[in-house]
Amino acid sequence: MTKSKDTYMNSDSHTDSEIKDFYRLKNIAVVGISKNEEKPSHYVPKYLIEHGYNIIPVNPTVTEVLGKKSYQNIADIPEKIDIVDVFRRSADVIPVIEDAIKKNEVKVFWMQEGIYNEKAEKKAKENGIDVVYNRCMMAEHKRLFDREQTAF
Repeated sequence: MTKSKDTYMNSDSHTDSEIKDFYRLKNIAVVGISKNEEKPSHYVPKYLIEHGYNIIPVNPTVTEVLGKKSYQNIADIPEKIDIVDVFRRSADVIPVIEDAIKKNEVKVFWMQEGIYNEKAEKKAKENGIDVVYNRCMMAEHKRLFDREQTAF
């Protein structure tokens, strides 16, 4: 028997159609992005760049990644942010949503696969921000859009 992702943690209740709509948003701040090419926090944003998304790195330990300037936090980003994609431990998500709320324009707070914080979800929703959790942006994009191109 194979394990589903629900074995460890449920994901949000968004429909495929709603998730597809989120991919119309193009400016994505990636919190916890890594320079290590073997980590999902590197190859997922790289995949998104290759598929036309504007990735803005957020990691106070690096100055540049994937050819883009990295910011200390979300509030420091001068450009518009539609989605905050989080690669941080579930326990470390509260300061990230607080930072995203300060930006006052974020539409979607996306916690990657294996990440969920109930308080962060509640805080985001109270501030009009949609929440996706325990889903990988790359895996969801492939699942929802690659099959359209390979359909017979």
